[in-house]
Amino acid sequence: MERYNPTKIEEKWQKIWETEQAFRAEENGAEKMYLAEMFPYPSGAGLHVGHVRNFSIVDVLARFYVQNGKNVLRPFGYDTFGLPAENYAIKTGISPAEATKTNINNFRKQAKRLGFYIDWNREINTSDPEYYRWTQWCFLQLFKKGLAYQKESYQWWCPNDQTVLANEQVENGHCWRCGSEVEKKKMKQWFFKITAYADELLDEIDQLDWPEKIKTMQKNWIGRSEGAKVKFKIKHLPDTIDIFTTRLDTICGATFLVLAPEHPKIPDLITNKTAEEVKNYCAAAIKKSEIERQENKEKTGVFTGSFAINPATKEEIPIWVSDYVLINYGDGAVMAVPGHDERDFAFAKQYHLPIKQVISVDGQPFDAAQWQDWYADKENGVLVNSNEFNGLNFQAAFDAIAAKLQAASAGEPKTQYRLRDWGISRQRYWGCPVPIIHCDTCGDVPVPEQDLPVVLPENVVPDGAGSPLAKMPEFYETKCPKCGGTAKRETDTMDTFVESSWYQFRYMSPRDDAHMVAPEAAAYWGQADQYIGGIEHAILHLLYARFFTKLMNDEGIVSVREPFKQLLTQGMVLAATYYRESADGKKTWFNPAEVRVQTDDKGRPVSAVLEADGQPVVIGGVEKMSKSKNNGVDPQTLIEQY
Repeated sequence: MERYNPTKIEEKWQKIWETEQAFRAEENGAEKMYLAEMFPYPSGAGLHVGHVRNFSIVDVLARFYVQNGKNVLRPFGYDTFGLPAENYAIKTGISPAEATKTNINNFRKQAKRLGFYIDWNREINTSDPEYYRWTQWCFLQLFKKGLAYQKESYQWWCPNDQTVLANEQVENGHCWRCGSEVEKKKMKQWFFKITAYADELLDEIDQLDWPEKIKTMQKNWIGRSEGAKVKFKIKHLPDTIDIFTTRLDTICGATFLVLAPEHPKIPDLITNKTAEEVKNYCAAAIKKSEIERQENKEKTGVFTGSFAINPATKEEIPIWVSDYVLINYGDGAVMAVPGHDERDFAFAKQYHLPIKQVISVDGQPFDAAQWQDWYADKENGVLVNSNEFNGLNFQAAFDAIAAKLQAASAGEPKTQYRLRDWGISRQRYWGCPVPIIHCDTCGDVPVPEQDLPVVLPENVVPDGAGSPLAKMPEFYETKCPKCGGTAKRETDTMDTFVESSWYQFRYMSPRDDAHMVAPEAAAYWGQADQYIGGIEHAILHLLYARFFTKLMNDEGIVSVREPFKQLLTQGMVLAATYYRESADGKKTWFNPAEVRVQTDDKGRPVSAVLEADGQPVVIGGVEKMSKSKNNGVDPQTLIEQY
């Protein structure tokens, strides 16, 4: 029997498919089925087998639905902006634009050789000015509405990649991309006001036909809390410290306040006696990651030297600073109730601060020497030692205390979120330019829509020492669109996740020069019926895509409020990692194909050397395939063989 010859058979039919454009999708009125995978970043030599696994799932679905009479759209594109291309340029001297073009050609060649059901007429590339022109246009619409704004604040900074990171891009205190430990840095940044959509993003999660794990992760990240805002008057200043609490019922047990080390009022609170100690503590604390600060079991802090007035009891209480309080939650300050919060209890014990019982559960004895779980019981407790509120349960006490504070202009009910506005500024070159011009006379002026796109110079090889755009007068020197005076173009670029937040809609009409999405195409295709990709994007990409869809719907561009009807997270492909570490701690990762491995009698790796020089490399273990670890497996040999 003749063996199946993939080269002979497949290439013949693939040529026929391409000539006849067998996979072309059109808005023809038939029942549609829009299928998409998370598009790849075209870095390295080409696709790896993780890509192939993902794309193959979509391919099977496309062919299934075609044979069931559906009008199938399965497009393809490339998420081309971002740090990998820029870091590759620094290493090789090849511009990101040139490297990206080469990689795309190879990706396309491999995808065609694999015979995937793809409508190549709809191919997109996010670093194409005709694509990011619409990203900039969308930015301008947000700017007009106040949903895109600039402010100075502490941001996560990756010292290795030399750029700011969004909260969602910090994983266990490290950069999501390169793994370097991050630090806090005060900078002026551009933000998208994703918090304006927090309620809708949260309330609509249960309507999604998505895996429950993904929905739970998004709910927890948005983190809505119902509570109250309370104003504590500072004893020696005509000012207040605002706190947010979900346990207003315990306010009579608040025996001290604790501020985050970044709190802006700390300079006004310190005294001559405490100034040096407080400044040193704050400087050290700010360098720690939020994960470190939250997980550190030993509570540390410093007394500011100032006192506040508890609005419920009129008692003076000391104001402390501690790194367990985060500036990004609430107002960066907490009322400490050590009698009924385990974290506050530990802090109070550490610094010999008062611990007061104000909640009783079934008359159980309260012992300030030892924490017991029932101290934090909200459901079964009643108030004690709380003046006129004694005997009330949680909800009755919350309502009564809130009313009293509100009448005294000292507080009000409030809903708080864990979600923070999305910091989109990146101090790197290879990204979509922010379409803003800074004028000393007129302030921040949007680039006129008719002047879009603001084109990123492409013949640039970055050196890693800051953004090249900030060193290019030919890019940043310009005229103010309002007054005509000398002005400076913004040199920050946008987070690459901005580009990937709306690309599934651009597939619907990728060659339309007049619209972000052609109205008739948006009306026909609606949303992606099935979306497939990795669970690692549960918070980053998927949350941002939901946000952008709502923005685009508000602008009348699309008719849907959610981007993806169904979601499949297919898991990750794993591979071994190998590296060498330099004296300064930097790791160079080698692809498995570059390494010769010695195994024991059970097939387990015991040592490895680099093929090129025969010198040892470290076996780093098995991890998900990633660009940063250089452990992707090239499917080309598998394509040729099978």
